[in-house]
Amino acid sequence: MLKREKPKERFSYNPKKVLEKLEEFGKEVLEELKVGRNPFIDVPTRGLSNVYFDEKDRLIKMGNKTSRRYLFHVAHARRFMQTLLIAAYIKRLVAEGKHASLREAYYANKHTIPGTKENTFEDQSESDPIIEDLERMFGVLREEMHITADRRGYVYGDIVIKDGEDEFNASRLGMGGWAVPGTVEHIEFPEINVDYVLVVETAAMADRLIEEKYPKKEKALIVATQGQASRGVRRLIHRLHYEEGLPIIVFTDGDPYGWYIYSTIKQGSINLAYLSEKLATPEAKFVGMTMDDIKKYGLENVTEKLKGIPPNKKGGPTGDYKRIIEEMNYPWFQNKEWQRQLKLALDWGVRIEQQALANKSLEFVARKYLPEKIANEELLP
Repeated sequence: MLKREKPKERFSYNPKKVLEKLEEFGKEVLEELKVGRNPFIDVPTRGLSNVYFDEKDRLIKMGNKTSRRYLFHVAHARRFMQTLLIAAYIKRLVAEGKHASLREAYYANKHTIPGTKENTFEDQSESDPIIEDLERMFGVLREEMHITADRRGYVYGDIVIKDGEDEFNASRLGMGGWAVPGTVEHIEFPEINVDYVLVVETAAMADRLIEEKYPKKEKALIVATQGQASRGVRRLIHRLHYEEGLPIIVFTDGDPYGWYIYSTIKQGSINLAYLSEKLATPEAKFVGMTMDDIKKYGLENVTEKLKGIPPNKKGGPTGDYKRIIEEMNYPWFQNKEWQRQLKLALDWGVRIEQQALANKSLEFVARKYLPEKIANEELLP
């Protein structure tokens, strides 16, 4: 039976630490200039060549390759200047307790350099990577630097959330629950009356479970990702597990996209490998949909064909087939259970959506499928 466990991490949001890192960075640049040296910064290298899978921690992590950026260097000067501008802007935000979106950060720092026709930034595609550089350099989330993204995903269940001066129970906000903000670092959980977190890929399925009163009957907290989980949702899931001791169960479609959503929540992603230790939850488990569910629950007539060309046909593999083969080669899917599920999907050429369970009845997913699989611990690693 799933039960809340002893927390492994403590609430750690501390804007003073971010300010200290930024001030130290600025002072180092100034000191170098004062003694006539050329200031430089070492930025961890992005890209696949600097990413690896840590078997012990079961996380996708960033390697230790760095690139050096000098102030007085024709090829580096512009990005060095942009890095200082964004760092100074973030320092103001954190010091004043204000937040800005990526777009606002771009416009706030875009101007023409006096005496020239040169703009500091020409496009947001220049400012976004600078913010990522600062994340990697300082080892802090951009959310901790008060740079936010659009909100996506929502939470429903018997849990009290403290958001600034507001405190409320997420099961008493209507069926829409609490919309997860872009930044969840400051969120606290004064009271928790659930045994585990059920992460659900689609809003339609989350709504179904809420209407069937699944969260109350099963003492579960529903987290709807609405597709690929946003950074805010992934960070929230991580915190609920490590700071509050809640087991994490993931429920997605039975297709390569759904399985990748699970993979990202569990092991992290290649693009954000430098943040895996703050965003990923390796202890998460997968309840469905699986290929085994198709036969066990008699869903053969409500499957969908995989898109693309199979590997044994001319021009293949493409589409879903190619994606499944890629997932089979991921180190974190190298276990017997997942290899069997992925091979079954390739052999049968089908996928199964969460909503296909409605073929049995609207109540089936909440009254039988999930309670039965979770109680019997029919979960994939």
